[in-house]
Amino acid sequence: MKTGAHKLLPISDIVLDKENPRINTWLEIYKDDLSPERIQQALGMGVGETDQESVPTFGKLRESILTNGGIIQPIIVNTLKDGTLVCVEGNTRVCLYRIFRDQNMAGNWDTIPAIVYEQLDEEEIDAIRLQAHLVGPRPWDAYSKAKYLTYLRNKEKWPFGKLVDYCGGSTKAVKESIGAFEDMEAHFRPIAEPSGGFDPTRFSGFVELQRIKTAILQEGYSPADFAEWMWDGKLHPLVTVRDLPEILKNPKAEEVFFKKGAAEARKFLDRPDLSKALEEATIEQLARALADAINKAKHAEIVEIQSDPNGQTFEFLLEARDAVKTIIDPIKACE
Repeated sequence: MKTGAHKLLPISDIVLDKENPRINTWLEIYKDDLSPERIQQALGMGVGETDQESVPTFGKLRESILTNGGIIQPIIVNTLKDGTLVCVEGNTRVCLYRIFRDQNMAGNWDTIPAIVYEQLDEEEIDAIRLQAHLVGPRPWDAYSKAKYLTYLRNKEKWPFGKLVDYCGGSTKAVKESIGAFEDMEAHFRPIAEPSGGFDPTRFSGFVELQRIKTAILQEGYSPADFAEWMWDGKLHPLVTVRDLPEILKNPKAEEVFFKKGAAEARKFLDRPDLSKALEEATIEQLARALADAINKAKHAEIVEIQSDPNGQTFEFLLEARDAVKTIIDPIKACE
């Protein structure tokens, strides 16, 4: 990796990176008509949360920069042969500086701290993006990550081992992410895009599809059918996707699924009977009991649950997690 030089760059001299997956996705829609406003939308401005709990909201990033009078972490810029300065990492911060400058906000927003490189090659640029946005402190949303991983795998011919080395995790997780992106693009986009309803936040449903695809195929259905169900709202909330194998095997549940969706169909599945005390317990009591049970569990018991991600206990823990997030996430978004 080349060595970069720390500089203060004029904000007006920096070109935003159109290869950024979030910007690139909008380019596919608007072609060359990508105005500054659309770039700002593509970068997530105005969106409350990301898919990572530890990542600050856009609003918090904006307020942090204003409070500090600038950024602490420099952006990363690549100097092309013709002298063009392309922002490889830090596009959102560049946009914020321009907004502050144009709105005459108090402070100096004409220049921005940057680490400037000379003529980085594609692999060096890919490494920077991977470290900054797949495992770094400012990760892209899951759909954008998968889009980039798919590009590196299919276009740049990166082996899975190399992808895992750069972004961490496991080969299985990378394959699921790429498979989900390919299924979403092949089957969901053609349905949703003509009406302007393509929603990348449904990506997690297609990740779940990778884990149950064999079961879906065995019941005579395809990823194209799954995309239709997603579009028709039959898989809301997305946590219901993991119940599809059971639903499609149960004649009554399957009938209800096609009429009313997975949430209603789940009621017809065989579920463990709960005692009357559990059914009547408050959310507070159940939350305290679950936390207490996990804290008291023996290490061997925890390892056993973790070693069987398809097991019933693990599945119910995932279901509980997603239910809790429906309460917690709206509060976080208002912080």
